Amino acid sequence: MATITTGISLRGPVVSGHKTFSVTKKALPKLKLSSELSFVSSQLSGLKISSTHLSSPAPLSVPFKPSLQPVARRICPFTGKKSNRANKVSHSNHKTKKLQFVNLQYKRIWWEAGKRYVKLRLSTKAIKTIEKNGLDAVAKKAGIDLRKK
Repeated sequence: MATITTGISLRGPVVSGHKTFSVTKKALPKLKLSSELSFVSSQLSGLKISSTHLSSPAPLSVPFKPSLQPVARRICPFTGKKSNRANKVSHSNHKTKKLQFVNLQYKRIWWEAGKRYVKLRLSTKAIKTIEKNGLDAVAKKAGIDLRKK
């Protein structure tokens, strides 16, 4: 029976090539922090790995920061409308998947309660609903707080 002296929790037999080793639970010590582990030794392979600091390795490269702002989602916050998955059908009846996007418009709407304009990206259906019912009623129904914007 072979023992392993690492902080890995294994149960049952460990198969290496054609040999089977049994791992006992008492042979595996429990480590509280990964910073306490500065030297790892394995009796199965005879390899020794030493590390000075395992908790936060240094980054290999600089993180990617795009120069442009991310594109807004194509979804209306008031009505919840989003893209429709459809088929583009050719003359030979060959079907190809395509997206039918929502007609979203940037619109400045006067908010009476806040005494200011609010710039929103709305679907044309939401614009018609706001004209009919008012901005406060539609925002309350959709659960949108206009004070944040």
